[in-house]
Amino acid sequence: MRNFRKLDVWNDARFLVKEVYVITSKLPSSEKFGLISQINRCVISVPANIAEGSTKDSQKDFIRFLQFSLGSAYELESHLILCSDLNFIEEKELNLTIDKIQILQRRISSLIKYNQSKL
Repeated sequence: MRNFRKLDVWNDARFLVKEVYVITSKLPSSEKFGLISQINRCVISVPANIAEGSTKDSQKDFIRFLQFSLGSAYELESHLILCSDLNFIEEKELNLTIDKIQILQRRISSLIKYNQSKL
């Protein structure tokens, strides 16, 4: 079993949750059950799947949960781009957050590849 708290990708994802929650707090209240809910669920899913996967006994299961986490990170990126398209968030704020998401995506991908090489 791995200690998820020691994984850099989990800590990065954890800090991203706080940033994204600040962004969603600025969205129109009409999006409470739409984009806000969806964005908050997928950003929470990133560190949650890393943590859950770290408890799995097999490398394959850990990799599968890392893939879930990666998918949620891409979903998050898409939702934030849509928020920008709808003029809910500023381009500058979007770009700063997207940069962090893309770094996290690359790091999760690298962790997946590393664990696949150990199979």
